[in-house]
Amino acid sequence: AAFDKIYHIEELMSDYDPNSMLSKVNQNAFQEPVPVNTELFEVLAVSKSYSALSDGAFDITIGPIVQLWRKAKEDGMAPSADALKKAQDNVGYQSLILNPEKQTVQFAKKGMLLDLGGIAKGYAIDKAIQVLKAARVKGAMVDIGGDLRCFGAPANGVKHWLIGLQDPTNKGNVLLTLKMDDMAVATSGDYQRYVMVEDKKHSHIIDPATADSADNLSSVTLIAPTAMSADALATAVSVIGNEKGLELINAIENTEAILIS
Repeated sequence: AAFDKIYHIEELMSDYDPNSMLSKVNQNAFQEPVPVNTELFEVLAVSKSYSALSDGAFDITIGPIVQLWRKAKEDGMAPSADALKKAQDNVGYQSLILNPEKQTVQFAKKGMLLDLGGIAKGYAIDKAIQVLKAARVKGAMVDIGGDLRCFGAPANGVKHWLIGLQDPTNKGNVLLTLKMDDMAVATSGDYQRYVMVEDKKHSHIIDPATADSADNLSSVTLIAPTAMSADALATAVSVIGNEKGLELINAIENTEAILIS
């Protein structure tokens, strides 16, 4: 049931699937308000709140820039400055119009595209955990590609869930081990997911302000009560960097960060 919930959310929120509900929003939301289900609306609403909290460092309207860099990976050529500027003009969470009463989504600008890569994974983890708790599972860990959340106790009398933090410079080396209870962990970094374009490494995390990859930090690990918040905040801190990133995290209760320059 937990896996079914994860796959269901992927079907809703993948921008790679032209038939997903998110793709339907991307195709039609400039022409008219698009009705969406409760789950997608919840993710969009929470995403806007994290955008406001991070002054736009986390922004799900980053889609036009992400698409350019995906194409750059295929072509082996960096996007032109003009193309990036044009894409950047269509980015801005303030132009995402949500109607809670009608549960609809609309774009204020033509050319806007949503990309939930920085939050949907966390949401799927939280929903899977809900399913497991409802089934009275005593303890579990749900891990999707390095984002994870655990509750209860592991098997065999082990007291805590033990999570290793990978050294970004040495794949085989664990920097430290986190002892986790009823918390979520998300790590964003440029050491696993990146593209090489014209001999330059570009992280998959995009800074909306520069339309290029965020290269302030090598690795950002967020510890938070939900995987959704850990996921979104890890992206935000990767973009805004060390000092402002720590200011942001210190202002949020029950949330910790481990930053590697």
